[in-house]
Amino acid sequence: MKDPKSETQAIFRHKFVVPNDAIDRNGHVNNVVYIQWMQDVAIRHSEATGGTSAMQDAGGSWVVRSHQIEYLSPAFAGDEIEIITWVANLRRVKSLRRYKFIRLSDDRLLATGETNWVFVNSNGRPQAIPENVKSCFTLMPDYE
Repeated sequence: MKDPKSETQAIFRHKFVVPNDAIDRNGHVNNVVYIQWMQDVAIRHSEATGGTSAMQDAGGSWVVRSHQIEYLSPAFAGDEIEIITWVANLRRVKSLRRYKFIRLSDDRLLATGETNWVFVNSNGRPQAIPENVKSCFTLMPDYE
């Protein structure tokens, strides 16, 4: 049974309206825009949990190792979208973050994705994720 309190702390939600400049010549949100949204919502989540301050205090930063996205349905200008993100795991130097994109008008799942992040020191070399950074995130391995 899922603990509702830990789920509330682990899951970050961000709602917005798709702007016209996100639309490509096919008339829907361009695929690279989803990558930008993934990065933006990860940063918002980290700021909301204190993870950004903890990262800066540790003298480190996060860099992307890989992104994976599965597009399920197109989004259009004016659609209200909710991005849901959570940290699935924290390993020694890396972390897996997952995402869901939902159109609110019809509750349609538009895309799912994940990013593999690596924690690096000021020289850009991987370093163990400090405990004060780890403690900012409640892990949610799976979220339906």
